[in-house]
Amino acid sequence: MSYLTTSLGAGTAVTGAAPLGVGVPGFAHPLLAPAEWAELLRLARGLACTGAARRAPGPRGGAAALHWVVLNVARGPGVRPDPYCLPAAAQLRDAGARLLGQLDLGHGARPFGELVSDAHRFLEWYKVDGFYLDRCPTDRTLLPETRRLTTTLRALKDGAHLVTGHGRHPYPGYAEVADQLVTFAGRWSDYRWSQVAEWTAEYPARRFCHLVHGVPGTHLEEALRIARWQGAGTVYFTDRADHGGSAWESLPGYWDTFVSRIGPGVSE
Repeated sequence: MSYLTTSLGAGTAVTGAAPLGVGVPGFAHPLLAPAEWAELLRLARGLACTGAARRAPGPRGGAAALHWVVLNVARGPGVRPDPYCLPAAAQLRDAGARLLGQLDLGHGARPFGELVSDAHRFLEWYKVDGFYLDRCPTDRTLLPETRRLTTTLRALKDGAHLVTGHGRHPYPGYAEVADQLVTFAGRWSDYRWSQVAEWTAEYPARRFCHLVHGVPGTHLEEALRIARWQGAGTVYFTDRADHGGSAWESLPGYWDTFVSRIGPGVSE
């Protein structure tokens, strides 16, 4: 099973030893998925799913394993504050979770003004900590426009955490405009034979995220090994199948096992 496009030298970051964290690409609306949002809150508060052990504090005082959660109200922030998303977002923030507003770039097709307007609403209504740039372009020609957007987002929110959702390896220059890149988003059948681009070895694992759906419970450990070997610092694995983007909307059947295998200090 080959995970690298070329051989990597002794100074690479792909050692397989880095701890992993969870990035949640967006559960369904809190009204439709109350159990999912409740589990996020438990994780953010530092409780293992068994309720038996507390975790080490993360970047904002929450669970170290929960790196970020994407808030997608209505393919963006919606046209008005949502009465169910408002308290759900506030609870997660208060628990120390990093909340990201979802901005759909449409592979570079959405106008700059629309994206900035959406960002303003996310910040005003939900007090997000940053943004998840969904369907982010990957080619070199659209890098300047993406840089223009990320520069503006950082001006709107000091310390904004930016994740670019490419879904595959983009032109290397994109690594300079975001805090983290999603370099794989797709099916387990593709992931288990995937390869990582050589240029990623120049960066630490915390800069990359993998999102994989359709992972059978019997292959969860293999998926975790692949993520570590490929140098990803953040992952989300689910056994749910993708039907029009619905794979991420509910908890995987092995949620307890999944979070118990993430990062150091997690309850076993």
